[in-house]
Amino acid sequence: MKLRRRLAFHFTYQMIALSVLMLCVLLVLLFFLLKHINNEEMKRNFPAGVLEGIVAETITEDGVVRLAEYWNVLLKESDMWLQVVDTGGQVIHASNTNSDIPEQYSVSQLLEIQESGRLGGYTVNWEMDLAYEEPLLYLLGRVDEKADWLQSWFARFQENGVVSPEGSVRLGEELARLGGFLHVINGEGEIVQAIGDRSAEKDSYHPLEIIAMQEQPGTYSTSITVYRDQRTGHTWLYHTPRENVANKVSVMQEVIWATVWLMICMLIISLAISFWNGYRYSRPLLLFTGWFERMGRGEYEEVLTPKDRKRVFRRNGKLRMRYKLYKEVIHAFYLMANRLAEAKEERERLDRNREEWMSGISHDLRTPLASIQGYGYMLENAPEEWSKEELREMGTVIREKGDYMLDLINDFSLVFRLKSRIAPQEMSPVDVNELVRRCVLKYVNDATWSKASYTFSGGEGELPVNGNANWLQRLMDNLITNAVKHNPDGIEIEVRVEKRPGWVAITVADQGVGMDEETMANLFERYYRGTNTEESMEGSGLGMSIAKAIVEAHQGQVEVWSEPGRGTAITVLLPEIGDRAWDGADEAAATGVRRS
Repeated sequence: MKLRRRLAFHFTYQMIALSVLMLCVLLVLLFFLLKHINNEEMKRNFPAGVLEGIVAETITEDGVVRLAEYWNVLLKESDMWLQVVDTGGQVIHASNTNSDIPEQYSVSQLLEIQESGRLGGYTVNWEMDLAYEEPLLYLLGRVDEKADWLQSWFARFQENGVVSPEGSVRLGEELARLGGFLHVINGEGEIVQAIGDRSAEKDSYHPLEIIAMQEQPGTYSTSITVYRDQRTGHTWLYHTPRENVANKVSVMQEVIWATVWLMICMLIISLAISFWNGYRYSRPLLLFTGWFERMGRGEYEEVLTPKDRKRVFRRNGKLRMRYKLYKEVIHAFYLMANRLAEAKEERERLDRNREEWMSGISHDLRTPLASIQGYGYMLENAPEEWSKEELREMGTVIREKGDYMLDLINDFSLVFRLKSRIAPQEMSPVDVNELVRRCVLKYVNDATWSKASYTFSGGEGELPVNGNANWLQRLMDNLITNAVKHNPDGIEIEVRVEKRPGWVAITVADQGVGMDEETMANLFERYYRGTNTEESMEGSGLGMSIAKAIVEAHQGQVEVWSEPGRGTAITVLLPEIGDRAWDGADEAAATGVRRS
């Protein structure tokens, strides 16, 4: 659930962050688009475009005009001045003005500026700002030397609305010095006179051409200054070349092209983010794929190659940022690999033990079978040659070997039965103190086990556990006989029963030969006897394996201590039952050993 929530949160905030990023990029691109269109418009319609920009960006609060500083810089660089006039004709703001420019205007002055576009020696552009309750008038003036020159030429050289023959030579010299040319056109737009270089490029003007050149001067190769003679109807056009010509493209075309470029930029950014995301999230998947391949080949010990470890972990052992999202997955992979490696090692160990077990069992079965088979051949071939004592001896050997094989088979069956826990109906309260005491007493009174001495140390009072009396007797028999068989004659076997917190402990200890570490590690393995199958070695080799299975069936634990030459102590811990369960049990059931 934690990983699921983190993944959901990660991809959710990533999509939100991606959306916000794309929105920010879109707004930035739109800002630059609008700025570009505004700059192009200013170039095409300079200086009227400058005045439109100033009116659009300037804010007036409480009669105070707040003009951006870069407009003041532009006005100084372009040698222009700006005035803002309120409804009373009073100038409330002025930038880069000279002393010859008035600070208050009358109605007639404003109307004259509107009609002629001139204020003294200045050419003036004007625009109204109607965004406020009281409108404001913006005046943008500049010194227009071309208009002054054109008026001077008209006054000096005109004759009947055209340049006089005498003046053509002098005017041509001045135009050559200034680098321009002059056209004189009639009312229909036909050129009636042309003076200066490049003056022969045109024959006539169509009705809107001159107006277009005045409205968007930045889109033509020349800028024009116009002077119209009201008496003759002729118009003088003074052309001067332009250094920077703006692109003559409509605003709609620019918007379309800008939209196309915007879409291309957004596509490139989206592809870049997609490739980045694909690279970021595919690397862990490729890493997991490598893990699966190695696990498929059974290489559980090496979950990560040295190269992968450098890629996933920092030098301090912490995960790198790009892999932190999958930290639970990586941890689970390591855990799974460790468990698979342990399972593989355990399987290989069990395979080895099974082979050794089967080899030993086959040898142990083959030995008594060989004896039985030998005596059988002897009896089959010449039964009349044997006396009754010899026949009785042969029968005894055959019976003993058969009993040994039957015990071996019974032990096999017991081992497999103990794979599952003892059924609840087979369990009852048992006094371990009394059960163990009686088991030790049995060995004390049995002359066949007199080669060892036995001592018993019991706990105080009754020590009840929930168990099966027969199985617990078998457990004690296996522990005691194992201690007797693997030690020399005269060994002292000490059996102790004591109470521990939550447990009842049974300890079988001796001061005998002890065990090395390998023997201790394999003590409870099935059929571990070092494959020693001498006749003097009784038993099936399953005793200690059966003992551990009985303990585990009772939900207990086994502890082993041993050192070569110092002896061995095996302690069995069985869960203690509560007083209420013990008080309600029948005494005969509690000492079921007495009936066995």
